Amino acid sequence: MDKNKLALHGGKPVRDTFLAYGRQWIDDEDIEAVINTLKSDYLTTGPTILQFEKAVAEFVGAKYAVTFSSGTAALHAACFAAGIKEKDQVITTPMTFAASSNCILYVGGQPVFADIDPRTYNISPKSILTQITEKTKAIIAVDFTGQPADYDEIISIARNSGIIVIADGAHSLGATYKDEKVGSLADMTMFSFHPVKHITTGEGGMITTNNENYYEKLLLFRGHGITRDPQKLSKNNEPWYYEMQDLGYNYRMTDIQAALGLSQMKKLNTFVEKRRGLAMKYNKAFEELDAIITPFQQHDRYSSWHLYIIRINSKKLSTNRNEIFGALQAENIGVNVHYIPVYLHPYYQKLGYKKHLCPNAERIYSEIITLPLYSKMSERDLDDVITGVKKVISYYSIE
Repeated sequence: MDKNKLALHGGKPVRDTFLAYGRQWIDDEDIEAVINTLKSDYLTTGPTILQFEKAVAEFVGAKYAVTFSSGTAALHAACFAAGIKEKDQVITTPMTFAASSNCILYVGGQPVFADIDPRTYNISPKSILTQITEKTKAIIAVDFTGQPADYDEIISIARNSGIIVIADGAHSLGATYKDEKVGSLADMTMFSFHPVKHITTGEGGMITTNNENYYEKLLLFRGHGITRDPQKLSKNNEPWYYEMQDLGYNYRMTDIQAALGLSQMKKLNTFVEKRRGLAMKYNKAFEELDAIITPFQQHDRYSSWHLYIIRINSKKLSTNRNEIFGALQAENIGVNVHYIPVYLHPYYQKLGYKKHLCPNAERIYSEIITLPLYSKMSERDLDDVITGVKKVISYYSIE
C-alpha cells in the first residue's frame, strides 16, 4: 500500500488509534489526595478549598483567590463584582469560547466585539479604542492559546477611560507578561480547571484579584448572596443568624475538586514546561513548510501553550482549511478549531450581531487548525502529528 496515500482516500492512517487534541494527566498522588478528602469530614465548604485558593494566589502573586464550580461561573461572578448592569457595554474578543461573552449577557450587559491582532490572535488595543463609548464598563481580554494579551496598552486604555479590566486566563495559567505571572495584572483574572487545561479539578474555575472589595463580592456571589460574617450583618442577635444580601448563585467548588487541584498545582511548572517543549518541536518541524504559518510569539511574554494553532496558507495549497482538517482527522490526528467567532453563533445573530464585525477574526478563523498539545503527549504522539501534518500538506501543496 502507498504510504503517501491519504487515509481520506483509502490509505493507511499514520496512527492506528485516535489522538485527542487535549486531555488531563492524573497520577497516583492526585488520586490519593482525592481519596483522603473523601475520607475526611468535609466534602464541600471545607479547608481544602482555602488551601487551593492560597496555593494559586501565591503562585500568580495575587492577594486573593476565590474558587468556583466552573470557569464560566467565575466569569459570571467577575462581571457581578465589576458592577456590570443592564445596558452597560463590555468590550471583548470574538476569538474565544462563548463563555467570555455570555458572562456579560448573564448580568444584563451588552458584549461589544473588538477585532484581533492578526499576528498574536489576541484582542487588538487599537480596535478596543474604536469601540469605547460612555456606556463602556469593562474590557474582558482573553489570553488566546496561552499567550498573554497586551496588558500594558489595555490597562492604560482602561485607566484613561475609568473602566475595569477582567482577564480571561483560561488558557494562560503559568504564563508570564514582562516577567510577571498572569493572575496579578488585571483587576480580576479568571482561570479554568477543565480537563484540557494546564491543571484540572474536573470542572472548576477561579478568580484572582488584588482588590479586597471585588474579593468580598465574589465570595458573596458564589454562595447564594448569603453571609454569616458578623461584621456584615444588619443585625446579629442570634448565634445561628445569617443573611441573604444579594442575589447570588450556588457556584461553589467542592473540597473533592480542590484536593485534586491542590495536588495538580505541585506539578504545574512541569506541565507548562512540557507543553512549551512540545510547541518548540512543532515550530522546528514546520518551519520550512510554506503552506503553514506557525504561532507568532511576542518577545516580552512567555506563553503557557494551552493550544498550538497553525494557519493554512491557501495560496500554497490546492484546497482549503476544511479539507485539510478532514484529511488530518482521517489520519487519526484529533485536530480541532478554536474558535468560531462568538458573534457568528445563531444566538448572537438573533441578538442583532452581524457578520463582518471583525474582519481579522473571521479571516483567521477560516484558516486555523488546532493540533494536539497536552502534557501527557509522548514523543511518539508528537511524531505522529508531525508526520500526519507533513503527509497531508505535501499531498495538497502546489509545486
